[in-house]
Amino acid sequence: MSQREQQNYIPALTGVRALAAYLVFISHYEYTFDQNFPHFIQRFFLEFHIGVTIFFVLSGFLIAFRYYDNFHLTKEWFKQYLKNRVARIYPMYFLITAGAFVVYYFTRDPSVVNGFPSAIGLFFMHITFVRGFFHQLNFTGVAQGWSLTVEECFYFSAPIAFYILHRYRKYFLQILALTGFGFLMVLIFRNVNWYGFFGNFTFMMLYTFFGRCFEFFVGIKLALMIRKKGFHRTNKLKFTYIGFFLIFFCVWLMSLLPIPKGWSAGLHNPLGIIINNYLLAVSIATFFYGLITETTVMKKVLANPFVELLGKSSYIFYLIHLGYMYVFIYNGINWLNDYTFDLYDKWGLDWHSPFQYDNLNILYAFVLLNAVSIFLFKFIEEPLNHFIRKSDFLVKAKPKQ
Repeated sequence: MSQREQQNYIPALTGVRALAAYLVFISHYEYTFDQNFPHFIQRFFLEFHIGVTIFFVLSGFLIAFRYYDNFHLTKEWFKQYLKNRVARIYPMYFLITAGAFVVYYFTRDPSVVNGFPSAIGLFFMHITFVRGFFHQLNFTGVAQGWSLTVEECFYFSAPIAFYILHRYRKYFLQILALTGFGFLMVLIFRNVNWYGFFGNFTFMMLYTFFGRCFEFFVGIKLALMIRKKGFHRTNKLKFTYIGFFLIFFCVWLMSLLPIPKGWSAGLHNPLGIIINNYLLAVSIATFFYGLITETTVMKKVLANPFVELLGKSSYIFYLIHLGYMYVFIYNGINWLNDYTFDLYDKWGLDWHSPFQYDNLNILYAFVLLNAVSIFLFKFIEEPLNHFIRKSDFLVKAKPKQ
């Protein structure tokens, strides 16, 4: 981490990354609660995809907080900026994505390619992030990696957005222009049979940068406000808890909405899109404002060194919590369950196995995924990040003074 990044570092917001990743994890495994919990609880957990919105608002905030005051639309600046983004995002995404296609070579799991004729071609679409523009390919490979396409679109467009804000003070106009462009793309391509490229409005609004740009711009707006007013304020309102309540109020609202046919959550309801992309984004920004400007128990917990470590490794956790890594752990737990009952039979015992309960198995998987994530962060992601930043990739590294 550079000296400038250290000055702009807020530990509690790193802890928030772990919270966001865990919310997404719960949303993907909510079915384990279908027997022992009321249905409305299951629906509530189903809408914990809000972790993705937290990531998007946080990205908007951090990029603006770190770069807005010192950006230059020059070739050298942009190369250094891109180098930092590549070092942070790309190595682990490439390795985990490559792993998914290696596993596909041996297993031929159809979900990895979803009918696409060339696994090599699809792999190329993944590592260049373009698969995220195709509805039918959105959940192929590393399924949750679709959000990286959204992130990369923001990274590339952020310097231009900063320039427009600096020179013309156009904030909402940028959001309208980007969203309008997304609508135009759907109108042009929705009847073209090209693997769902901008295939429908729901897809565009929820799975592309053009539909979700408001979330990033809310983060940018918060960063500019903090830059102007500082970390201290005089009023006593607890924005941390107000924002936290509003976040889960949005979740509750989405859990009440009927799920449209062919989709999987209240998020996909037209009203759900409005709640998720707009009301939720503002609620998250309110929560962040409180974390940044207040001293609360929640801030202390999120800034705890262990929670901070979980936050630093949460990017890997997010990339592996679905897919072949989880399947490997799940199969391992099932093997332990069978092995345990074999031992019971051998010993003549009629006991319960600690691995026979779905709820507990999800907990075991959660712990193991975190352990794997921390290991990969410490021994692969962090060293590769430092290596790329210190290398001559894109721009020659500055010599040590």
